[in-house]
Amino acid sequence: MDLFTRTDDPRRNLLPEDGVVEYHGPILSHADADNYFELLLNDIEWRHDEAVIFGKRITTKRQVAWYADEAFSYTYSNTTKTALPWSPMLRDLKSIVETACGETFNSCLLNLYRDGSEGMAWHSDAEKDLVRNGTIGSMSFGAERKFAFKHKQTKATVSQILEHGSLLTMKGTTQTHWLHSVPKTKKVMSPRINLTFRKIRQPNV
Repeated sequence: MDLFTRTDDPRRNLLPEDGVVEYHGPILSHADADNYFELLLNDIEWRHDEAVIFGKRITTKRQVAWYADEAFSYTYSNTTKTALPWSPMLRDLKSIVETACGETFNSCLLNLYRDGSEGMAWHSDAEKDLVRNGTIGSMSFGAERKFAFKHKQTKATVSQILEHGSLLTMKGTTQTHWLHSVPKTKKVMSPRINLTFRKIRQPNV
């Protein structure tokens, strides 16, 4: 059963067990969110994402970018990316997110979905490059999209619509026990940008 969550109590844990996901709702004014959306759309160094599946390199329609404190490497889907330095705009957004959720981050993976035909399959963010059980702060701009969770053992599902300028945090053992996805939909015709602030493991730390 898909438990579709409500936003009238945005800080409660959306998950019934084995993790903590908090939806903060919009943390920017609509005007500020519009402004950041246009800046992100035009100023980020977007590149089509790649994945190696059964030995074959696949290029996705969805575009991505990877920024961090240092030139950190991040490997997922059998491909490795090297981080670009923060832009002033991304530093501002990082500070806004850190203040809102009380966490600190050293990197950010950005995703650009041009419309509802682009999505993200079920996965968990548990790569070895990430701090284990570290918080991930997910900020959304543009089109509202469904964000779904599925428990790895029980197969229980939970969904949340992510609003323009909103923040969602995933904490604790969420990545160990839950998968998440952005389902494709024919109902969305406009773009969405998602920023996932993360904690990369630093060498010798």
